[in-house]
Amino acid sequence: MSTSPPDAARKARESLGLRLREVRKDAGLTGRALADATGWHFTRISKIENGVQSPTDQDIRSWRAACSADDLVADLIAQARAVESMYLEFKRQTRAGMKQMMLAPVPLYERTQRFRIYEHHAMPGLFQTDAYARAMLEFWFGFLDIRNDMDEAVAARMMRQSVLYEPGKTFSAVLEEAVLYTRYGDADTLACQLDRLVSVMSLPNVSVGIVPMSTDRQVVGQVSFWIFDDALVALETPTASIEVTSPQEVGLYARMFEHLRRPALYGKDARGLVLSALDKLG
Repeated sequence: MSTSPPDAARKARESLGLRLREVRKDAGLTGRALADATGWHFTRISKIENGVQSPTDQDIRSWRAACSADDLVADLIAQARAVESMYLEFKRQTRAGMKQMMLAPVPLYERTQRFRIYEHHAMPGLFQTDAYARAMLEFWFGFLDIRNDMDEAVAARMMRQSVLYEPGKTFSAVLEEAVLYTRYGDADTLACQLDRLVSVMSLPNVSVGIVPMSTDRQVVGQVSFWIFDDALVALETPTASIEVTSPQEVGLYARMFEHLRRPALYGKDARGLVLSALDKLG
């Protein structure tokens, strides 16, 4: 993503402020009238609506009560919380090494039943081989200037893949064909990874679609993202992971996922693309 974490957080506050302003105006209230109804100073209304100050959960409930907007309270609270916790800095997450960052999503994986995954440049972590994961992670130890705990980090990453075999969980992945050609490590590393992908595609609870590079399409994903049930969307920048929990935003990502999967090939056609990439490795 091109937006830095501080700028994006500010834009998120401003977006929430605009929504709250619309709620107030839909209720026919001026800023001073809302201040009188909530017992706040009128400048606080202005600060929240202009993204200068983030509202608390109770602020939103008071705003909702004054504007009789009960149907919006859950979505607004989720959006407000996302503003406060949107960015989980990699540097902070990995202070004790990469292993802890690898283990952090485990509780989320355990409670999620439906995984929707879109990747445009790299193999999803749940499908990776040990060697591919090592080659991919190697850069980040130096880039983030953190303790190198490669063996522990890769072991934790591999351990997360056990969710693929848990009853009741389904995985729908859409990969751009470029993923099949992105090399982390040498040709042998990629060849083993593609062979692993073919094996994963045979699992009954896993659906893998591959979008051919030459296909006609309406949209291209600007960033990879994962949807966990209908509760959370996770995506990453070079310096931070972003968690989206606003029901409205999660719904938009779900709609985007459906658009991205439409031109994808499945079954034997998808396997054909993987086998073609393997042949080109020689």
